[in-house]
Amino acid sequence: MKIAVTAAGKTIDSQVDPRFGRAACFVVVDTESMQFQAVENSNIDASGGAGINAAKVVIDAGAKVVLTGNCGPNAERTLRAGNIKLYTGVTGTVAEVAEQFKAGKLTEATGPNVQSHSGMNA
Repeated sequence: MKIAVTAAGKTIDSQVDPRFGRAACFVVVDTESMQFQAVENSNIDASGGAGINAAKVVIDAGAKVVLTGNCGPNAERTLRAGNIKLYTGVTGTVAEVAEQFKAGKLTEATGPNVQSHSGMNA
Protein backbone atom coordinates (compact mmCIF):
# COMPACT_ATOMS: atom_id res chain seq x y z
CA MET A 1 0.00 0.00 0.00
CA LYS A 2 1.21 3.49 -0.78
CA ILE A 3 1.13 6.03 2.03
CA ALA A 4 1.99 9.73 1.78
CA VAL A 5 3.83 11.33 4.67
CA THR A 6 4.21 15.10 4.93
CA ALA A 7 7.93 15.71 5.18
CA ALA A 8 10.43 18.51 5.72
CA GLY A 9 12.83 16.81 3.29
CA LYS A 10 12.94 14.31 0.45
CA THR A 11 14.12 11.15 2.19
CA ILE A 12 12.69 8.49 4.44
CA ASP A 13 14.90 9.88 7.24
CA SER A 14 13.32 13.35 6.97
CA GLN A 15 11.22 14.71 9.82
CA VAL A 16 7.46 14.78 9.42
CA ASP A 17 6.27 18.26 8.43
CA PRO A 18 3.41 19.12 10.80
CA ARG A 19 1.53 20.98 8.04
CA PHE A 20 -0.40 19.16 5.35
CA GLY A 21 -1.26 21.77 2.73
CA ARG A 22 2.00 23.66 3.10
CA ALA A 23 4.33 20.74 3.76
CA ALA A 24 7.68 20.99 2.01
CA CYS A 25 7.01 17.71 0.24
CA PHE A 26 5.29 14.36 0.46
CA VAL A 27 7.32 11.19 0.77
CA VAL A 28 5.24 8.42 -0.76
CA VAL A 29 6.20 5.08 0.79
CA ASP A 30 5.28 1.58 -0.37
CA THR A 31 4.65 -0.08 2.99
CA GLU A 32 5.49 -3.55 1.67
CA SER A 33 8.94 -2.76 0.26
CA MET A 34 9.64 0.54 2.10
CA GLN A 35 10.72 2.01 -1.24
CA PHE A 36 9.82 5.67 -1.52
CA GLN A 37 9.68 8.68 -3.77
CA ALA A 38 9.54 12.34 -2.88
CA VAL A 39 6.86 14.50 -4.44
CA GLU A 40 7.44 18.23 -4.10
CA ASN A 41 4.54 20.33 -2.89
CA SER A 42 4.12 23.28 -5.24
CA ASN A 43 1.41 24.65 -2.93
CA ILE A 44 3.75 25.65 -0.11
CA ASP A 45 3.52 29.37 -0.96
CA ALA A 46 -0.02 29.41 -2.38
CA SER A 47 -2.16 32.35 -1.35
CA GLY A 48 -5.16 30.06 -0.93
CA GLY A 49 -6.36 26.53 -1.63
CA ALA A 50 -3.09 24.93 -0.50
CA GLY A 51 -4.79 22.08 1.35
CA ILE A 52 -7.17 21.20 -1.46
CA ASN A 53 -4.41 21.28 -4.07
CA ALA A 54 -2.04 19.31 -1.85
CA ALA A 55 -4.75 16.67 -1.42
CA LYS A 56 -4.97 16.40 -5.22
CA VAL A 57 -1.19 15.88 -5.39
CA VAL A 58 -1.46 13.01 -2.90
CA ILE A 59 -4.40 11.46 -4.77
CA ASP A 60 -2.53 11.72 -8.08
CA ALA A 61 0.51 10.05 -6.48
CA GLY A 62 -1.63 6.98 -5.81
CA ALA A 63 -1.50 7.11 -2.02
CA LYS A 64 -4.30 5.47 -0.05
CA VAL A 65 -3.29 6.95 3.32
CA VAL A 66 -1.90 10.29 4.54
CA LEU A 67 0.19 10.63 7.70
CA THR A 68 0.67 14.22 8.89
CA GLY A 69 0.79 16.43 11.93
CA ASN A 70 -2.18 18.65 11.12
CA CYS A 71 -4.89 18.83 8.47
CA GLY A 72 -7.56 21.47 7.98
CA PRO A 73 -11.19 20.99 6.94
CA ASN A 74 -10.90 21.70 3.21
CA ALA A 75 -8.00 19.32 2.74
CA GLU A 76 -9.66 16.70 4.92
CA ARG A 77 -12.86 16.83 2.84
CA THR A 78 -10.87 16.54 -0.39
CA LEU A 79 -8.90 13.57 0.93
CA ARG A 80 -12.10 11.83 2.07
CA ALA A 81 -13.69 12.47 -1.34
CA GLY A 82 -10.65 10.74 -2.87
CA ASN A 83 -11.07 7.76 -0.49
CA ILE A 84 -7.81 8.58 1.29
CA LYS A 85 -7.52 7.64 4.97
CA LEU A 86 -6.10 10.38 7.19
CA TYR A 87 -3.92 10.05 10.29
CA THR A 88 -3.01 13.27 12.13
CA GLY A 89 -0.84 14.07 15.12
CA VAL A 90 2.12 12.04 13.88
CA THR A 91 5.69 13.08 14.70
CA GLY A 92 9.14 11.66 14.08
CA THR A 93 10.80 10.65 10.84
CA VAL A 94 9.01 9.38 7.76
CA ALA A 95 10.47 5.89 8.39
CA GLU A 96 9.33 5.90 12.03
CA VAL A 97 5.74 6.87 11.28
CA ALA A 98 5.56 4.45 8.35
CA GLU A 99 6.59 1.65 10.72
CA GLN A 100 4.06 2.83 13.31
CA PHE A 101 1.36 2.72 10.64
CA LYS A 102 2.37 -0.77 9.54
CA ALA A 103 2.28 -1.96 13.16
CA GLY A 104 -1.25 -0.58 13.65
CA LYS A 105 -0.11 1.92 16.28
CA LEU A 106 -1.77 4.98 14.70
CA THR A 107 -5.43 5.99 14.96
CA GLU A 108 -7.32 7.19 11.91
CA ALA A 109 -8.56 10.78 12.19
CA THR A 110 -12.29 11.36 12.42
CA GLY A 111 -12.02 14.87 10.99
CA PRO A 112 -9.70 17.85 10.67
CA ASN A 113 -7.59 18.75 13.68
CA VAL A 114 -6.99 22.44 12.84
CA GLN A 115 -9.03 25.26 11.35
CA SER A 116 -8.71 26.55 7.79
CA HIS A 117 -5.52 28.47 6.97
CA SER A 118 -3.74 27.15 10.05
CA GLY A 119 -0.39 26.61 8.31
CA MET A 120 -0.17 29.93 6.45
CA ASN A 121 2.28 31.57 8.82
CA ALA A 122 4.10 28.50 10.08
